[in-house]
Amino acid sequence: MALAQKAFGGVKSTVPAARSRTTVTRVCCQANGTQRRSFLQNTAAFTAAAAILISAQPAAIAASLPPQDIKVICDTECSAKLESVPEVSLPSGLKYKDIVVGNGPTPPVGFQVVAHYVAMTPNLRVFDSSLDKGKPYDIRVGAGQVIKGLDDGLLDMKAGGIRRLYIPGDMAFPKGLKAAPGRPAVPPSTPVVFDVQLLYIPGLEADE
Repeated sequence: MALAQKAFGGVKSTVPAARSRTTVTRVCCQANGTQRRSFLQNTAAFTAAAAILISAQPAAIAASLPPQDIKVICDTECSAKLESVPEVSLPSGLKYKDIVVGNGPTPPVGFQVVAHYVAMTPNLRVFDSSLDKGKPYDIRVGAGQVIKGLDDGLLDMKAGGIRRLYIPGDMAFPKGLKAAPGRPAVPPSTPVVFDVQLLYIPGLEADE
């Protein structure tokens, strides 16, 4: 008994010690319950915040992307003015509107011309463009190097002119064009629209 009393610091009975241990155990458990509730609350808040960030991520990415840069010969203002420009219809079914009438010569059949073009579907979605390629296109008119609608549309243009061509399906792409990244498909033998800028005619400009 003396050894027991010395071991417990002189306490004569072990009952209080047992109660003390029980009290300590209860306090510990209460503290763990509080910590657990706090942990769960923090976890729930973190999960909710993560869900908001994830849902907002696509919009944030979209907002950070640069706007699509589509180069055109005839912009929105130009297209609005086209409403008042008279349309010319040829017997072949080709139609056109002169946005700017050039003051240079017209190309004889077989002559090479240098021109910019923007090719579009009927709803004006661009599927090909020399502007995107960074240089104008060399075309020998009347030689069948390009679709017939473009070939015929260049023949009576004057250098320096800009024209919108409304090309019927039988003068466009008989086999069509497949879709590509950023470019719509063109079904076989469907109408297309071309904006053409005839820059100059090599060999004739020097004579003017």
